[in-house]
Amino acid sequence: MKLTANLSLMYTELPFLQRFAAAHHDGFGAVEIQFPYNTPIEHIQQALSENNLRCVLINVPAGDLMEGGEGLAAVPGKTAEYAAAMVECLYYARALKVSCVNVLPGRCNDENKRVFYLDTFKKNLLKTAESLAPFGITTTFEAINTRDMPGFLISSGQQMLDIIAELNHPAIKAQFDIYHMALMGHNVCDFINLHAAKIGHIQFADIPKRGEPGSGTLDFPAIFRCIETSGYKGWVGAEYKPTRATSMTMQWKRDLAVNVALCS
Repeated sequence: MKLTANLSLMYTELPFLQRFAAAHHDGFGAVEIQFPYNTPIEHIQQALSENNLRCVLINVPAGDLMEGGEGLAAVPGKTAEYAAAMVECLYYARALKVSCVNVLPGRCNDENKRVFYLDTFKKNLLKTAESLAPFGITTTFEAINTRDMPGFLISSGQQMLDIIAELNHPAIKAQFDIYHMALMGHNVCDFINLHAAKIGHIQFADIPKRGEPGSGTLDFPAIFRCIETSGYKGWVGAEYKPTRATSMTMQWKRDLAVNVALCS
């Protein structure tokens, strides 16, 4: 199993560029970064090189989404802004040699406009895949739970599957976040087993507070065995909010290494 550390949520007790060394020290061979755009590319490249890491995933810039707004990817009046965000994303994605770029669908705060937001999102998602695929980059998108993000446009695995089927582009896949989908009541093992071929990236955290495995109620040994036997070959990202200093939360990684073949 190929593990990554999400440097946007983990090691936040350290300055950003020091998180790479900490992840390497904890045995990760790869990282993912939600929004790397405030850090010069050459600084990230140096941190990756010095610590023998690769960056496997970044998100397309999402506008005001993280501040409670609707974001960019689905808003009908923001197609030009999304196109500009994609230009910046492609620059970073190619320079960092990522394997996946994730598109956050965003919120729709008016139920009467949801159909228009979905249409805009699907058009932007397809354009993104068409831009990234020539460089060998997979385009993913994710469903997010509506407790943490009320009004989020896509909040179920079935919605992701429906969009993948409709767009029918080989480089568009689901980013399956175990934390979000478990909170929405999904049987995560069933979904992974049934739809491994439709998943481009997996992320995980425990429920209900998005902490490290073992801090909540999910059976992570079973979940990781499920991923290992499902046929899924992509990266599996630790994207949790540590309950203490991040390096002190790695017991899950040591425990899982006993039962699952971990590689970087």
